[in-house]
Amino acid sequence: MSEWIDAIAESALAEGEHIVVDVDGVDVALFNLSGQFYAIEDVCSHDGTEIASGELDGDEIVCPRHGARFCVKTGAVKCAPAYEDIASYPVKVADGRVWIAVD
Repeated sequence: MSEWIDAIAESALAEGEHIVVDVDGVDVALFNLSGQFYAIEDVCSHDGTEIASGELDGDEIVCPRHGARFCVKTGAVKCAPAYEDIASYPVKVADGRVWIAVD
């Protein structure tokens, strides 16, 4: 069963922005795309480094090291050199707070 973790205030993340939050010991990149929130693990499946400092291009984050791309909505890999998806997490907004579910 998933546990919901209170991540941030909804108003703390403007549209088009993203931040990294610690969710139960895991670095999670949290994105606000057009008022919808999405969360993926802050790790590139290609080499294990962080990806949140990469460029956001539409609904994709580009790894700053080697250019692998991931969908921020699903964690799906979009181009090499990565070939494995990264974890994505359910997100909900309630009472002005953004919550992320972890197992």
